[in-house]
Amino acid sequence: MIIQKSHGRVVNETAAPREKFKMVAKTMVSLEEVLADELRALGAENVEVLNRAVEFEGDMRLLYRANYCCRTALAILKPFAEFDANDDQELYDKVYKIRWEKMLDCDGTFMIDSTTSGEVFIHSYYAALKTKDAIVDRFRRNFGKRPSIDTEEPDYKINLHIRDNHVTLLMNSSGDSLHKRGYRQGVGVAPINEVLAAGLLKLAGWKCDCNFYDPMCGSGTMLIEAAMMANNIPAQYYRGNRFGFMKWKEFNLGEWKSIKAEEDRKIGSLDFEGEIWGNDIDEQVIQQCEKNLEYTKLHHDVMLHIGDFADQEPPEGKTLIVTNPPYGERIKVEDLNAMYEKLGDTFKQKYGKDCEVWLITSDFEAMKHIGLHPSKKIPVQNGSLDCRFLKFELYEGSKKAKYQQDAE
Repeated sequence: MIIQKSHGRVVNETAAPREKFKMVAKTMVSLEEVLADELRALGAENVEVLNRAVEFEGDMRLLYRANYCCRTALAILKPFAEFDANDDQELYDKVYKIRWEKMLDCDGTFMIDSTTSGEVFIHSYYAALKTKDAIVDRFRRNFGKRPSIDTEEPDYKINLHIRDNHVTLLMNSSGDSLHKRGYRQGVGVAPINEVLAAGLLKLAGWKCDCNFYDPMCGSGTMLIEAAMMANNIPAQYYRGNRFGFMKWKEFNLGEWKSIKAEEDRKIGSLDFEGEIWGNDIDEQVIQQCEKNLEYTKLHHDVMLHIGDFADQEPPEGKTLIVTNPPYGERIKVEDLNAMYEKLGDTFKQKYGKDCEVWLITSDFEAMKHIGLHPSKKIPVQNGSLDCRFLKFELYEGSKKAKYQQDAE
């Protein structure tokens, strides 16, 4: 250990160990294991997979890094209080005792996002209201003024989680949902959520070691997420300084800048040699895709085509195809069954053994018309729609010939 004097102060050059604490990362259905792997790669400890969430341990530097880098996280939450409450009054009393002035400013704004389950607290809105009352009453009594409620752009987002009589309060370090990457300059009718797009790519095994093709690319979310991975661009690179933790009293600007610089230095380090292609029949939506690609400066990395997917040839060589065709919900198709049949025929006729195809759909009847048997079906959710993420393994010649070749 080296100790030296600096301007009359004693400086210990051996950094003190940073305090570690539990965190919770929220995600989507079936993306929990993917997110857990992302967190482990960033240095998270004691990682535990939950329902639509992952619990883990780390320090504030990891909290900053997880917000900046995790592609499949919707939010990173930091628990700060946990107790049992058997009725509304006990909830109020225990929330009131928390030293909120250590976290919130009188002149700031906050909101409470609540979820409840069990028979003790039936109405999540009422539980949130009692929690809000306790917070503002404490501020009024101690300081004569109180922070305001802002449900649109609050300084502090507080998550209230009650299961039966067990209460957990967490601070949302992300602010806006982490699916809001900041790169969308134009969108189509039914753009896929960015976190879901990244999760689908990871579920499909996208390792940036082959070509990527989306034959129904829309405004390009899948293409951009694939290109960001191929270029090792952090998930929130285009988001700017819009994170909830930046309003926290414990926010360390120097450490945040250090984390961001570390991750930004890795951009372009993967030496990706494949091609990324996109296609859509709608010229207007392709123009929106071009805007998004130009904004991200990825327009040189992605090739776009306009036309019917059945008329386009996939890239030569090993290619991963992931696409989000219309479900008939927000984008109306005259004959959805015929479109899916055409999609299956195109896969069989034009995409050979070097191609692996994945698609997401909520229309379980239409997907039967693809005419191919999926080797994997993963349940996912796109907005409020229950979907399946399907894998199709393609081959040349008959199925019987394929199995004979595999047996040799």
